[in-house]
Parts: sequence; structure tokens; C-alpha cells
Amino acid sequence: MKHVTMLAAALALGLGAAAQAEEKFITIGTGGQTGVYFVVGQSICRLVNRGTAEHNLKCTAPSTGGSIANINSIRAGDMDMGVAQSDWQFHAYNGSSKFEEGGAFSDLRAVFSVHPEPFTVIARKDANIKTFDDLKGKRVNVGNPGSGQLATMEVVLAAKGWTMADFALASELKPAEQAQALCDNKVDAIIYTVGHPNGSIQEATTSCESNLVAVDGPAIEKLVNENPFYSWATVPGGMYTGTDSDTATFGVRATFVSSASVDDETVYQVVKAVFDNFDRFKKLHPAFEILKEEEMVSAGLSAPLHPGAERYYKERGWVQ
Repeated sequence: MKHVTMLAAALALGLGAAAQAEEKFITIGTGGQTGVYFVVGQSICRLVNRGTAEHNLKCTAPSTGGSIANINSIRAGDMDMGVAQSDWQFHAYNGSSKFEEGGAFSDLRAVFSVHPEPFTVIARKDANIKTFDDLKGKRVNVGNPGSGQLATMEVVLAAKGWTMADFALASELKPAEQAQALCDNKVDAIIYTVGHPNGSIQEATTSCESNLVAVDGPAIEKLVNENPFYSWATVPGGMYTGTDSDTATFGVRATFVSSASVDDETVYQVVKAVFDNFDRFKKLHPAFEILKEEEMVSAGLSAPLHPGAERYYKERGWVQ
């Protein structure tokens, strides 16, 4: 009897070890800890990890440099999925702009899009910056290397015929550092391509007198008209202290991407975790409240859909 009990225990241990061995760890690239990308990754992982017992997936979503860093990490095989601005998804897949040198990432796959992200400029009140043109000769935080905001800022400057040399200072602080730098008078303005409301911008506008700045005019109009991944955007008045009226700008969408080398079942289970718990997902950040499922499977996506995502969308009748 003792031998039978020991055998049963050994078998149970063996089965437990086998189940443990089958667990698959996936990593999602996000962005700075004060940004919405970090919340997107953390939220997806939270929903995936609730179902680990069924699908054996365990998910982590570390803070990263942002869009371009995430795409490069997915390409290198260091990450399975990541969040990226819609413009950088387009450029990575087509091998244009920042991705010209490395060539097209033809294995990049779209999974779904998330919230709209207006290109947002916040300036100290005493810097007297009313329009984007007033940034000339000022100290501006343009975003950290690897971030979508820095890359988009470079696109805006090129469209206007400016360079970084047109600023008195072009600092490359991370999102977590920029509000304090603004309020410590180390910079006159900060740039952030982000979903709203945003913690970093709330920190800046409540800690010191500051205001949002419109980003419009002929050069921006041309940019929006010529690029399908850009659209006009508005930051509602009253959302932030110091800015009572709507602020006109342009923007992109946050998108969730992967690679053709990530297996279909993994992507299917991640997508299922989000959309089977969609009401729960929408409550995880105010920027998610406006999301519509049908829009998320097409808006801002320029790389082909990952087959794992497509399988789920077909099951729901959202794609043919």
C-alpha cells in the first residue's frame, strides 16, 4: 500500500511538473510608466493572467522606450508583442522613415488598435507660447530616444522645415521626468503623443501654471492629408487645469502589434482575453472608455492582421 501511495505521489509530482513545463511566458513591450502604453500592456497581461489555468500563458509587460523600441524588440525576437503608434507600425512594415536603414519588417503583424493619441504640446504660462511656431528658440522636451513622440516630433519639424537646432534646448527626458522639468523651469514646453486624460500632463498642469498649445496650420494640414495613419484630433477644454477651450491638433492611434513568428494560438488567446472581457478592459483606463470593438480591428492598422487575431475576429463576425 505504501508503494502505491508513493507511486501516486510520484505521478502527481510528474504531472505537476509537466503542467508547469507547458507554461508559456510572453512579454509585451509598453512605454514609460506614466503613459497609457504602460497601462495598455499591464491591462492586457492582467486579463491574460486571469486565464492562465486554461491556456497556460503567463504575461509580463515591462516599461520600455516606447513604439520604435517595441517594434525593434519584436523584430529581434526579444518580445512577443508590443504597443506602437499607428504611424510607426506603417513605417516599420514598409521600411520607410526611421525603418529605412533596417529595411521593411515584413513579418510585423497587426493585432488590434487601441485609443486615439493626439500629439500634445504643454507649455509654461510664463513662456508665452500660444502656437506651435512660438516654440522656436525655446527649451523643449522632445521625448526620449526610441519613443514614438520623439520620432513624430522629428516628422513635424521636417514638415515645417525646422530642425532641433531651432530650439534653445531639445531635451530627451522620459515621460516620467518631463512634468517636473517643466515645473522646475528646466524646459519651456513638453511634447507628448498620448491618450487622454494622462497622468503626466495632469501633473504638469496642476503643479505649475501651464497650458496646452494648438498644433495646426498649412504644414500640419499637408501632413494629415498625405498620410493615412494621421488624423485630426481635439483635446477637450476643461480636461486639464489652465486650458478651458478645446485644443486642435493631429494624432495617431495606439496599436497592438506582434510578429508572424509568434504562434497563432498564443495571439488568439491574448485577443480572446481582451475581447471576452471587454467591459472590464474599458474600465482599466479612462482613455479606453470610448473604445469600440469593431473599430479596434481596423482603425490605424497598416500591417496584415495576425492569423491568430483574425481567427478570433472571424468567430465574432467582425471580419470576413
